[in-house]
Amino acid sequence: MIEVKNLTKIYGNFVAIKDVTFKATKGEILGFLGPNGAGKTTTMRIISGFMPATAGTVLVDELDIFTQSLEARRKIGYLPENPPLYNEMRVEAYLRFAGKLRGITRANLEGALEHVLEVCGLKAVSTRICGQLSKGYRQRVGLAGSIIHDPPVLILDEPTIGLDPRQIRDIRALIRDLGSNRTIVLSTHILPEVSQICDKVVIINEGHVVLEENLAKLPAGTSLEDVFLSAIAHERGHPDAEAEVELEEVEAGRSSAQ
Repeated sequence: MIEVKNLTKIYGNFVAIKDVTFKATKGEILGFLGPNGAGKTTTMRIISGFMPATAGTVLVDELDIFTQSLEARRKIGYLPENPPLYNEMRVEAYLRFAGKLRGITRANLEGALEHVLEVCGLKAVSTRICGQLSKGYRQRVGLAGSIIHDPPVLILDEPTIGLDPRQIRDIRALIRDLGSNRTIVLSTHILPEVSQICDKVVIINEGHVVLEENLAKLPAGTSLEDVFLSAIAHERGHPDAEAEVELEEVEAGRSSAQ
């Protein structure tokens, strides 16, 4: 469902990611891990069609994200770390707006709205103003907006960051449910999160994929923390790490400005 081949992004003389390659099949939840500055956000933005790559290909349901951008992006739901909500809009109004942007017809819009309100547990707050919601509910609204067009692929960037333990539990359960019939790429710093809800892990460090493995195939008695630390140990201390952090902060600033 998602096939990333030799993905490279270069800014001037700085190589943000190089030859990143991995796959996620239909119905699979893939945990995308890496230390700060590893290139996770850059990779996620390229996969979602948010920014171009310098080289490489991304296929989403066999559609090229670069040469068949509109068709491929219709297959994707993308939730960035900070959901792009309009704080002055009510939840229902925002989700209707999101649905229209996704090309849902007027005849199908109300049905799609009711479905995501139910699936994401938002019926009780459907008439509330987005800006007055807790962070947990804002994440739910962002998630509802990303799936209102029923995409087969869902890309989630740090969906539980900043949530309290109960909110984290609820969002994890929701992601598991959504993964029953979708391909999900989940970027996170939280290793237990990957252990609990993911089928496969890809670890990136300093712009390179250092491990791609199904969790069920990890050696018995080996913790994901041990696997993670072992995978990144041989590249630890590379001078490009801090530069990548700064680069992602710059890109985030540009996105906010737009």
